[in-house]
Amino acid sequence: MHKVVLWVQTVLVPLLGAPGMFVVAFLDSSFLSFPEINDILLITSSHIHPGRAWLYVLTTTVGSVVGCLVMWELGRRGGEAFLAKKVGAGRVQRVELAVQRWGVLTLAIPSVLPPPMPFKIFVVAAGVVGFSGRKLALTLLIARGMRYAFWAAMGAYYGDEALAWLEKFDAWFAENWAATLIVMGGIVLAVLLVLWARGLKARRPGAGEA
Repeated sequence: MHKVVLWVQTVLVPLLGAPGMFVVAFLDSSFLSFPEINDILLITSSHIHPGRAWLYVLTTTVGSVVGCLVMWELGRRGGEAFLAKKVGAGRVQRVELAVQRWGVLTLAIPSVLPPPMPFKIFVVAAGVVGFSGRKLALTLLIARGMRYAFWAAMGAYYGDEALAWLEKFDAWFAENWAATLIVMGGIVLAVLLVLWARGLKARRPGAGEA
């Protein structure tokens, strides 16, 4: 894997530029898997060409979303058997129920977190359960865009130091991913409860009257 990343960094991206980053992001989100390669490329490329950081973020984000739409289409066209072969029928059912219940959260949260957090399984499951392709694309444009913009900015300002931070964050998350998800889930649930309570109050008779 290191040799692949090195080849992409030293050959593909310098040769193709931003379109090369689109290709890498597309492949990573669809048929292949290069853990963290997009974050690494954004850091290194933005450090070398800070003025192009926004372009790298745009092409990487769009490439990732297009790749995810391919996997979503796979799910829509009968990808349940594909998922069952990869992760087992029992887990597939749990993932599908999670997508149906939590919707965009099951896509947004995994899309901003590093491995070992699974991601593609949720994208395929979204297609299986009939989740809107437009909603999926919008969710990932925002979530992946925020993630990639962050690492591109870190690369532009801090260079190799940002790579060290990325490595430390990945190592920390690998050891604490369960606790991180519990905390994030609690925060999301609290926000949803607050919004629900406000909506309930607004619907009460006489709400907002002097």
